[in-house]
Amino acid sequence: MKRTFCFHEKKFRTLSQKQQHKKCAEFLREMYVSGTASAYFHDYAKIVAWMGLSLKPIETKEELADRFHYHRQLAAISLKEHHLLPYVTHYDKETSCNFLPIDIYLDRLRSAHNIGSIIRTCEALRIGSLFFSANMATPDQFQVQKTAMGAAAHVTCQQTMDLQSLKKPIIALETIPQAPAYYDFIFPEQFTLILGNEEEGCSQSSLSQADHCIQIPLYGRKNSLNVACSFAIVAAEIVKQKQTTENHVKKSHFPACHASTECL
Repeated sequence: MKRTFCFHEKKFRTLSQKQQHKKCAEFLREMYVSGTASAYFHDYAKIVAWMGLSLKPIETKEELADRFHYHRQLAAISLKEHHLLPYVTHYDKETSCNFLPIDIYLDRLRSAHNIGSIIRTCEALRIGSLFFSANMATPDQFQVQKTAMGAAAHVTCQQTMDLQSLKKPIIALETIPQAPAYYDFIFPEQFTLILGNEEEGCSQSSLSQADHCIQIPLYGRKNSLNVACSFAIVAAEIVKQKQTTENHVKKSHFPACHASTECL
């Protein structure tokens, strides 16, 4: 493998300070990618001495990454993390898991961007099928497609006016103070999750049909989160619970304290 650093001391000292740090960063990246960093430590220590820096020896790969960022910062070069970490994946996978038996009901969402983002999350986590209430942007619309980034082709999306035709129980994600936190709620094997309108939340009609309500506890001044963000948070918890249930423990569908939860 060709070494990035090939300077003699005299030549290296002719570089500006920023250029020296840039060369150090390039050298460290080569150390990281090669997987044989120990073979480079002597050369790096020599470079550090030439620059008059008092830096502790690098002992772990994490410290190597931190040092790389240190030199990049002093070289005044902007950086994306994956420029250092070559194992970060950037491409879609050819295979995927089956979707969970869950219905996601979008209640009067207006933003095509939010709908597209929800579709993308739904596909990425393989969390179920999407059902749209009336008068919403559809998956074939340009802005939805653009935000979903191709995920719409892999997610079941249908329009329905009848919540009762979807999987039971029906669970509404809403800002209701007495509702349990999403991470304290044990999700059943099959259910429907309602996501409400960006401004008004879940409709009164949807809430009146919900068997349970859950909320995302908030600690700031704002009373709610973006609906697509909220869905991603709760979806991750649902997947986590399903994986835990399958691999380790058999949980009951609902904790006793949920039976009395009121939605209205």
